[in-house]
Amino acid sequence: MFKSKTLFASTLTALLCFVSAAPTKPGPDASPSIQVCTTAGTGCVTLPVVSDDCVNLTGGLSFLDQEITTATIPGGLICTFFQDFGCTATGVTNAGTDSEIVLQEGTWNFLSVPGLSGPTNFNDLTNSLTCSPL
Repeated sequence: MFKSKTLFASTLTALLCFVSAAPTKPGPDASPSIQVCTTAGTGCVTLPVVSDDCVNLTGGLSFLDQEITTATIPGGLICTFFQDFGCTATGVTNAGTDSEIVLQEGTWNFLSVPGLSGPTNFNDLTNSLTCSPL
C-alpha cells in the first residue's frame, strides 16, 4: 500500500518537472503577426501575416482604414503599407507622391517613416498592406 507522504512527494516532483519544462517553440506552420495601432480610440490590433497576401482594410478591418498611426513589425518580415486598396501604388490621386512605405523590423510611428523620397508622414493614410519574409 502507498504511503500518503510518498505519493505526495512523487506527485509534487512530477508537477515541478512539468512546470519547469521549457516552453515549446511555435511550429513552422505558425503564422507570424504584426501589430498596428490607431489614435481613434480603437487601440492596437494584432494582424496575422500570410506571406504576400494583400490585406485590404475593409469589412471587419474597416475601423483601421486610414487610421493606422503605428506598426510593430517583428524581425524577419518586411511590410508595405499602401494608400490605395489592392496593395497597389498606381492610383491617379497618388501619382508622384509617397503612396507606399516599406518597413522592416521595429516599431514605427507613421508621422515620420522612410518614404520613397525621404522621411514622410504616412499617418492615417493606409488602405491596404502586405507582408512577406525577408
